[in-house]
Amino acid sequence: MSDVMDVLIVEDEMLIVMDMEALVEDSGNQVIAHAASADDVEGLPDTINPTLAFVDIQLANGSSGLDACKVIQRRWPDALIVFMTANVSLVPKDFLGAHGVIAKPYSHAGVANSLKYLSEGVFDPPPTSPRPTSLRTSPHLDARWAAGGSSTNAAHGA
Repeated sequence: MSDVMDVLIVEDEMLIVMDMEALVEDSGNQVIAHAASADDVEGLPDTINPTLAFVDIQLANGSSGLDACKVIQRRWPDALIVFMTANVSLVPKDFLGAHGVIAKPYSHAGVANSLKYLSEGVFDPPPTSPRPTSLRTSPHLDARWAAGGSSTNAAHGA
């Protein structure tokens, strides 16, 4: 069993993409793709299957991370989606079905701890680590993990 998450980064600032790629890979996971807009997410190959998507709210070409979230949910329904944004107030109360949010500016330790926590929840729910303060999880993810279940296990070979 591999506990490596395949991560999609949806962000239009290339310096942030590069920083996130380093954080993801330093945590033992892998970045499988990145996109700068909701249209770019739509254009990603069908051969990828992200375990986790980090999604900014304000994207290139006037598109929204909320739109990107809908595309991810349609294309990869088992992927965890975590918004990463300086505009946390723009995340709907129901998270639009996404699983969490990390506020920018983020710390490297906060993202690394969030990756560990999310990985534990994906591969052996519920997570055994305490939820990092940098990660605000959605009520539906909390409920799913409180019940000890994760629909992502079957889809990702866990």
